[in-house]
Amino acid sequence: MGNAVLAVARHPLEVLGVRIKVVTFNIHKGFSWFNQKVTLEEMKTHLQALGADMVCLQEVLGWHELFAPRPQFEILADRVWSHYAYGKNAVYSKGHHGNAILSRFPFESYENLDLSNHRFERRGLLHGVVSCPEWSGKKVHIMTAHLDLLSWGRERQLNKLCEAIRARVPEGEPLILAGDFNDWAEELGSGLSERAGLREVFLDRTGEHARTFPAVWPYLKLDRIYVRGFRVVEVETLSGLPWSRLSDHLALAAVLEEEAP
Repeated sequence: MGNAVLAVARHPLEVLGVRIKVVTFNIHKGFSWFNQKVTLEEMKTHLQALGADMVCLQEVLGWHELFAPRPQFEILADRVWSHYAYGKNAVYSKGHHGNAILSRFPFESYENLDLSNHRFERRGLLHGVVSCPEWSGKKVHIMTAHLDLLSWGRERQLNKLCEAIRARVPEGEPLILAGDFNDWAEELGSGLSERAGLREVFLDRTGEHARTFPAVWPYLKLDRIYVRGFRVVEVETLSGLPWSRLSDHLALAAVLEEEAP
């Protein structure tokens, strides 16, 4: 697809048929590629222009002595997403970071589950349950994660992911799982499909996963949006300017429609 255009989109629930738009974005703690500059305010402008109902974020500073005296997820949500959840994963002397979910819909609940394989690389799975009355009164489960850099670690995290889905998401309730999977070798998809009934939206619509890293010259397929209980209407890789200068990853977007029973 072509580059994203900065324009305030019509809200997805205003179109014929009940649809929601989901975005996932590793924001690199609000810095551009190689930490050249702080981009959080510009990031907010362009994210808010997408008209998304829910946004999954990774590498979000919940607090930092120098760079985030106010949580980054609150700054990004400003007056657009009234509801948000944050999962604190990595804690250090000057602050902490993790995953976040921004939502137009209220959360019925949320929890942060530990996916860490060792104490030197803290990882988590943030699971929210939102109330979406337009969807026949169904709950919508939304999860976001940032997985390990090493293959063996991601395999262990796949087991934990599937266990969490089985334990927390009833089969009749729709699910979105999005984030930075670091799955450059494309090893996790079959497991998520066979064991959790998930399918990846770009694979569903285009036949291949989206290239998202590095943002300035996207080659590796690291970021994903997996769904269950949805029909995939549209997908988009937010590439080119301004997105290539906002983070080291590109953002992904998908428009989803409730799957017919």
